[in-house]
Amino acid sequence: MKDLGSRLKEERKRLGLSQQDFGSIGGVEANAQGKYESGERIPRSDYLAALGKKGIDVMYVLSGERTPIATDTLNEAERAVITHYRALSEDDREAISQLATSLSECATEFSQSRSA
Repeated sequence: MKDLGSRLKEERKRLGLSQQDFGSIGGVEANAQGKYESGERIPRSDYLAALGKKGIDVMYVLSGERTPIATDTLNEAERAVITHYRALSEDDREAISQLATSLSECATEFSQSRSA
């Protein structure tokens, strides 16, 4: 059974983020992020709350159970994207995931550079 630290690391890697980038979302340095992932330290509630505000599945990190997506909150375009995604092969899904991660990282970097 996975512990909180390993689930935190898994969630970070799923999102394609470095320890530094993931830690900054939660308001901590990369070394603190590493300690959370290794189990040396337990994350504080304000760190977890900051992750949750950015859409990270904190319920999974804490419990090992994924938060179900409330499909009634999706608009028509979002439902179509999910429908098309589910029709793809596993390889194509992986390619889409990598593309979405890259686009998200670029958007974040652009946003950060504009606010600096």
